[in-house]
Amino acid sequence: MNEFQAPRLSRAELLARLTTAGRETSTAAVMFHSTLASLQGLSATETKAIDVLDRHGALTAGELAARTGLAPPSITGLVTRLERKGYVRRVADPSDGRRVRIERTHEALAAMAPLFADFARRIDALYETFTDDELAIILRFMTQITDQQRQATETLLALHPSVVAPPPPADSPTT
Repeated sequence: MNEFQAPRLSRAELLARLTTAGRETSTAAVMFHSTLASLQGLSATETKAIDVLDRHGALTAGELAARTGLAPPSITGLVTRLERKGYVRRVADPSDGRRVRIERTHEALAAMAPLFADFARRIDALYETFTDDELAIILRFMTQITDQQRQATETLLALHPSVVAPPPPADSPTT
């Protein structure tokens, strides 16, 4: 039996530890992505936008705004900065030449991939310590907590409409 199994801890203790672990995970993720961003001369928001494009393919500015939660005017500046830095490009939509899609460049992924290699190896090794059933539970939890956090973000933005997006880094032009 390990330190995380229920018989050793009460539900209240498990929930308290889970809350703490979630906060620690959040901090570690922010610090990791901030470090990655800094190594690439990007902001954390810029790296996450590139990640969204990597996972979902080319998107319109509106689609990118919807997937990131950023306001459309913020997306325009973000895309301009990323395009200037060589991480994305604007391309004509193949199904409607009047629309523009934003896609990440292959060079962007190639530049970032080595920075993730160590972490990816560590995660792969960690996955091996769990059964398929345990991984399914972890996946369910992560999927649901992500949905809850997105909903909480939407609620915050609805309650505070003047907050539309994090500001760009001080050294990045907004146009």
